[in-house]
Amino acid sequence: MAHATVEWTDNLEGRFDLPGLLSLIAAEMRERSGGVFPVGGIRVRAIRLHDYVIADGAGADDAFINIDIKMGVGRDAAFKQAFFTQMFDAVKAHLGDLFDRQPLALSLYVEESEGWKHNSIHKRLGAKA
Repeated sequence: MAHATVEWTDNLEGRFDLPGLLSLIAAEMRERSGGVFPVGGIRVRAIRLHDYVIADGAGADDAFINIDIKMGVGRDAAFKQAFFTQMFDAVKAHLGDLFDRQPLALSLYVEESEGWKHNSIHKRLGAKA
């Protein structure tokens, strides 16, 4: 299980490649985790935010992108540090000069969670092998 939710402020509309960002995060989980995240358990989604206050509320162009990652327990600290640092750097590179074009705060938070789930996507992926 590795789920990512990207929250972004609506004043960023058209200013960055959102589908590309979602694809980048999914690819990082699939291809750079060394198989730590089962492919069938990866979910990446975005939520456009219309109602928010940033900082002192006076900067109409102030914006943020927040990425919340939820994953099952059990990954060691060294993996988490290396993997999520690399992912954060890839996201920053993807956003390019957006930080120069608009006041922008970027954050990434990781939460380990025990949960209940039922998923037949693993079965479909296994049939490909």
